[in-house]
Amino acid sequence: MTDAALPPAVAPARPATAAIQKRLKARYAREKRFRAYGLIAIGIAVLFLAVLLGSIVKQGYSAFYTHAVTAEVYLDPAVIDASNPGGANYDQLIASQQLAELGVADDERGTRSTAMRALFSPDAGFGLRERVIEDPSLIGQTIEFTAPIGDDADLYFKDDISRDTPQAQRRLSDEQLAWLDRMEQSGAVTSGFNSDFFTRGDSTQPELAGVLGAVIGSALMLLVTGLLAIPIGVGAAVYLEEFARKNRITAFIEVNINNLAAVPSIVYGLLGLAVFINWMHLPRASPLVGGLVLALMSLPTIIIATRSALKAVPPSIREAALAMGASRTQSVFHHVLPLAMPGVMTGAILAMAHALGETAPLLLIGMVSFTPGIPEGLTSPSGALPVLVYIWENASERAFHERTAAAILVLLAFMIVMNLVAIVLRRRFERRW
Repeated sequence: MTDAALPPAVAPARPATAAIQKRLKARYAREKRFRAYGLIAIGIAVLFLAVLLGSIVKQGYSAFYTHAVTAEVYLDPAVIDASNPGGANYDQLIASQQLAELGVADDERGTRSTAMRALFSPDAGFGLRERVIEDPSLIGQTIEFTAPIGDDADLYFKDDISRDTPQAQRRLSDEQLAWLDRMEQSGAVTSGFNSDFFTRGDSTQPELAGVLGAVIGSALMLLVTGLLAIPIGVGAAVYLEEFARKNRITAFIEVNINNLAAVPSIVYGLLGLAVFINWMHLPRASPLVGGLVLALMSLPTIIIATRSALKAVPPSIREAALAMGASRTQSVFHHVLPLAMPGVMTGAILAMAHALGETAPLLLIGMVSFTPGIPEGLTSPSGALPVLVYIWENASERAFHERTAAAILVLLAFMIVMNLVAIVLRRRFERRW
């Protein structure tokens, strides 16, 4: 009787070789380095963003508050003619009485009164004049009047003008600074929220300049842009993606749409200048022309975003609609497009936000010119927030620089709101397949 064959002995598992261990260790080290590089890149980006925003806020926050002088003004009948109250020099009246309040005598040339007038905004005299015209019975009375302070005096109270600076290098003399100190000590100077910055249009006087005209101009331009670019862009994208035959012509169109999305914005400004102003003779520097130019610039972005949203809809949606007897048009507009609408709206809002920040095309259609007041319609001369930033930054007055940073903050807030709307709409209507 033979012995049963014994099963072969199972060989013990070989331990990992040194080479494998070395490769694993190197791979894990590479992964750690990659994560570290990513964190460093994010940290650098956040740091630069914080420095940028910090510098803008540091320079522009002071524009959100301003100073004014409250004083008693005697409406001297010898100076103000009751039959013609608007003909008096109210700026000189305020300056001379303020000098008298400080106990300072004017010289024969009127140098000190001229220096005192420089401490007040030109709007002070206009405001007092309008008040007297509305109520002539005030002539001969002493009234309390609050006058906006001049831009240089306002900068002094904001510590942007220092006494340590040599007198020849600043616009306020030592005597004027002494007057401002005495006025502040007497309680005549008060500070408060600068509501005029949000309720006025542009002005040649920094203390009177506001962003309302530019905000309304930008809003009107975006209205024209949205009414034109969104329907045309979405319609073109739906046709190219769902109905157009795939041939050389459609391929040529798609390539050119992608190329147009990368064209510098100043080229669209040249196109708008040539077509809408020189050929069609539309009003220069108007929200209508600005909106048309921005609509041309936004079309490629909207078309590309809409096509991407349509491609993201599963083919089974189209097939199910067709299987239920729907026509191709019904399947697209009743099923596919509604499901792609979150992406369409997101792309449209982002394109509008990008158009809001454009400056170069608007400069070429005349919006670089000074435009006071508030635009009354689509054909009225108007400004825009990016152009206002450009104009103020190039102004010679120092007080415009803080208002430049403040206008940038308003523009950023406008764009952040639009981007938040896009994110909310996308999350609200987004569906995952």
